[in-house]
Amino acid sequence: VQLQASGGGSVQPGGSLRLSCAASGFTLDYYNIGWFRQAPGKEREGVSCISSNAGNAYYEDSVKGRFTISRDTAKNTVYLQMNSLKPEDSAVYYCAALLGPLCSLSTRTEVLGTVYEYDYWGQGTLVTVSS
Repeated sequence: VQLQASGGGSVQPGGSLRLSCAASGFTLDYYNIGWFRQAPGKEREGVSCISSNAGNAYYEDSVKGRFTISRDTAKNTVYLQMNSLKPEDSAVYYCAALLGPLCSLSTRTEVLGTVYEYDYWGQGTLVTVSS
């Protein structure tokens, strides 16, 4: 069982990147998939997630209108299209899979006394936005 994130790189401000999160050993469609990022000296933060059922997507406020999360069922892959990149988007980006009833931008979420945490994590891919 493995998640592999890829697609990071170095771009200038205003540029675009598409991150991929590919799964092996399990089917991503059954999982809520989150993208998180962590910049040096900062805590990991949720960027976007897509739910397992209807594919509802959620975004952190700073990326709304610029990032788009999507699924490719045939490829067992989730993508994060990142446009209009800013220097503050620079970070290591991680994808993660959560088996449960919710899509969350938090690594740990409690709902009615039940704690849900992301079950699998990819290894991270570095995004650098700089002129």
